[in-house]
Amino acid sequence: MAAVAQCVRGALRPRLPLHPLLSAALRTSPRLLCAATQQKNTGQNLEEDQSHKAESSSAEKLLAEEKTKLEEQLKEVTDKYKRALADAENVRQRSQKLVEEAKLYGIQSFCKDLLEVADILEKATESVPKEEIKDDNPHLKSLYEGLVMTEVQIQKVFKKHGLLRLNPVGAKFDPYEHEALFHTPMEGQEPGTIALVSKIGYKLHGRTLRPALVGVVKDP
Repeated sequence: MAAVAQCVRGALRPRLPLHPLLSAALRTSPRLLCAATQQKNTGQNLEEDQSHKAESSSAEKLLAEEKTKLEEQLKEVTDKYKRALADAENVRQRSQKLVEEAKLYGIQSFCKDLLEVADILEKATESVPKEEIKDDNPHLKSLYEGLVMTEVQIQKVFKKHGLLRLNPVGAKFDPYEHEALFHTPMEGQEPGTIALVSKIGYKLHGRTLRPALVGVVKDP
């Protein structure tokens, strides 16, 4: 009975004007009044539930969009980080290669200058007449022996620092190591081979420092 009385009081509270007949019916029938009030409250609760569901759905949608956006940003930052690491590694490798080449070929200009000295020393040795190198000519013999020893020593120093001679007589012509001064037919020699070396070449750590000046055999 207390619940019915509460419903009646809630329904009779002035909100919207009611039809006189409906008002009289509600006053004479408290149970009917309570049922009407409960139905009204139920409708309001349903509207509130639907409103809450709509707000929840909208919030979930916003969170999903924000999550997608953050994942895309993370992927972009990760890609940039990986590219930066790759670039840094490439720079490190190039720098290391430049340092190693500088160590190997830093003496290249100095070696080129020394080659001229070696050439002069070789020509001086070759210019001494072999028939004049006798015990009865000790001064010339000592001079010649000194030139030969100097030439041998300088070649040892060259080899120690990676500088090697190129004397390619009989070898196949290689444009990376040889420079052809002339072509000539020669019996018993295969075309394309080197018949004569006019000037010795040199390589520094496998890289041609000075090509050998040669004459190449051609077809007759």
